[in-house]
Amino acid sequence: MPTYVILGKYTQKGIENIKTSPEKREAAQKMFESIGGEFKDFYYTLGKYDFVVLCEAPDERAMLKALLIIASKGEVRTETLTAIPADNGAGIIKGMP
Repeated sequence: MPTYVILGKYTQKGIENIKTSPEKREAAQKMFESIGGEFKDFYYTLGKYDFVVLCEAPDERAMLKALLIIASKGEVRTETLTAIPADNGAGIIKGMP
């Protein structure tokens, strides 16, 4: 299953409702499970982003659906990266001419 890295920032609405963040994280985790995915790790962070999520989803369509459901709440903005496992990346690099 593909792995993704979600970099997130709270919107003003998200900051105003920050006390409910742990419950919303749990709800997002359940929503990911409903699309066949899984949160692997969640970190609150300092700096440019407010949180980072490592997750899996069956495919890009499922990932897009999950991200749109989350975005529709208006409390976070995300940037999502597809993560390639190191061994797979090394295999690609070794196969280069």
